[in-house]
Amino acid sequence: MVTSLRDQLTKVLIEGGLLTKEGFEEALKIQKAEGGTLSNILVDLGYISKEELMMALSRHMNIPPIDISRYTIDQKLTGLIPAKVARRYKVIPIAKIGDFITIAMADPLNVLAMDEIRGLTGFKISPVIATEDEIEHAIDTHYGEVTHQAIEELIRKMDKEPGKLEMIEEEAVKEVTSSELRRMIEEAPVIKVTNMILSEAIRLNASDILVEPQEKEVSIRYRVDGVLQEATKFPPKSMQEMIVSRLKVMASLDIAEHRLPQDGRFMARFKNKSVDFRISVIPSSFGEKVALRVLDKTQVILDLDRLGFEVEAAERIKRAASNPHGMILVCGPTGCGKTTTLYSILKYIDKPNMNIVTVEDPVEYQMEGINQVPVGSEKKLNFVSALRSILRQDPDVIMVGEIRDSETVDIAIKSALTGHLVLSTIHTTTASGSVVRLINMGIEPFLISSSVIAAAAQRLLRRVCPHCREEYSVKGPLADQLKRDGFKDVKKFYRAKGCSKCRKTGYLGRIGLIEVLTVTPKLRELIAAKADEVQIHQFAREEGMRTLRENGIQKAVEGITTLEEVFRVTAGEKA
Repeated sequence: MVTSLRDQLTKVLIEGGLLTKEGFEEALKIQKAEGGTLSNILVDLGYISKEELMMALSRHMNIPPIDISRYTIDQKLTGLIPAKVARRYKVIPIAKIGDFITIAMADPLNVLAMDEIRGLTGFKISPVIATEDEIEHAIDTHYGEVTHQAIEELIRKMDKEPGKLEMIEEEAVKEVTSSELRRMIEEAPVIKVTNMILSEAIRLNASDILVEPQEKEVSIRYRVDGVLQEATKFPPKSMQEMIVSRLKVMASLDIAEHRLPQDGRFMARFKNKSVDFRISVIPSSFGEKVALRVLDKTQVILDLDRLGFEVEAAERIKRAASNPHGMILVCGPTGCGKTTTLYSILKYIDKPNMNIVTVEDPVEYQMEGINQVPVGSEKKLNFVSALRSILRQDPDVIMVGEIRDSETVDIAIKSALTGHLVLSTIHTTTASGSVVRLINMGIEPFLISSSVIAAAAQRLLRRVCPHCREEYSVKGPLADQLKRDGFKDVKKFYRAKGCSKCRKTGYLGRIGLIEVLTVTPKLRELIAAKADEVQIHQFAREEGMRTLRENGIQKAVEGITTLEEVFRVTAGEKA
């Protein structure tokens, strides 16, 4: 009689001393109450890792373990087992020799799975064991089930109605009326493909989605950990107009407008969590290009101590935020986490006796107890007019989403000088550069020296994957560069390799990197004397400011990231 995986788990884990009987009983109770697989529950409870579980089962059942990421799976093999069957039993075919087919399984003792696969393929089954996560990732990569089903269904419908097929040709797209287009985008295939694009972005923890029309195809790209990567499957060119229009409908935009840019937002629910999408549509040579910013609130950390900043840098920000008035600036390129830092500062200083007001375009995240004012051209309310009104609302703290022009910075500076704490962002590359930027915007140096209490420059670094990172020693020119950056005796670092956990990128997640310039009395004198960026930067370093490059290398020393990533994101000292 073939024993179940539950019986095998009992024998392997309890008798092998890897798990107590009480722990196993706890997992059984949870499975009975909430469902799910016993192995996953044991892992979630922290009794054993997935890798340890797989190796224990492998040794006991004499079934070899494999790392699926090391295999190149032939598409002909995946065609032998339908996607629904692969997902139901958590299996994927990886090789075929003679009349044997090798199947990677999370549960190699599942008799029902064995029988069904044997009946479907006509081959004898040779099982190997892999973790459930690895198998699910391989299925997502090699099947693309949702896309193919949606496309096939759409093509079948169009084949039955040949007269309507021409409406999606490039020359015929303009002839489609709004009512016809709206009807087409409400059909199941378009909805499925669009939902697949959005859900894939959430699954990858992507920050952005780009839907880019090319001459003969529609490119889908996701920005994951700050780097763009192409989707494994593209929808056909024929679906371009319908996908874009479907996204417009979701954001309540005008589907009949194709010549002017449009912006909007919509909410979606994915696995019991709400995700906010910001959409921007612009015309291009081969159709409308769509960019979507993905704001998953469950992934956002609004805590200065958990953003990954160096301890001293975080303390500098906290000291600046404790001032009753003045201005704090956070600078850096788009998408580097400036707004998240500002929200974290607000959360740090928020108290019931404080009146905090923000002016944002748009409001990124709703914060309880804080008054957030959305501005934008469509609302006929801009930063300047909003700030003027807010000053009559008796605020203690004002956050300005972005300083874009001289009028906005003028009111912000005056607010900081008249007893308010003002937080804002500005587009410069260094902390010292933000001071010079204000001067270039027409603000007198003595006003800057009197109002600005701190300026911070920020970046986001990719974390090296802890599952596959490799240790190595630094030699040659790179070692010389490290000596110039003040790291003389450090030789051991890690580099990215790539595995199934990190989708072969070598990196998994991101961490904040910041340099904080505190405006001291001596630095105020230097700013008032119209010092240039290099002078301000050098003096700030003399007073203890660590640069982005130095903080980044320190994270590489600690094994959090790689030197390659640090040098990619940060710049060295200016000559």
